[in-house]
Amino acid sequence: MNGSFMRKKLEPYVGKNVKIRYSLGRNKYEKYHGILKQLFPNIFLIEEDNGNYKCFSYSDILTKNVRLSFKE
Repeated sequence: MNGSFMRKKLEPYVGKNVKIRYSLGRNKYEKYHGILKQLFPNIFLIEEDNGNYKCFSYSDILTKNVRLSFKE
């Protein structure tokens, strides 16, 4: 698996609500709620509910530093 594979997997979810759990290490996590806004070649962009933006790389998903769950 690589970044382009993950990008293709995320394409149907652009514009949908997403929950993100980001690992800080040592069993510490940050959680975000928002909308998957855009996909770029190496990163994807999330707009949080409070209007801020966060970006993550596809390698974060592959290394399980970021866990995504989508609301249907």
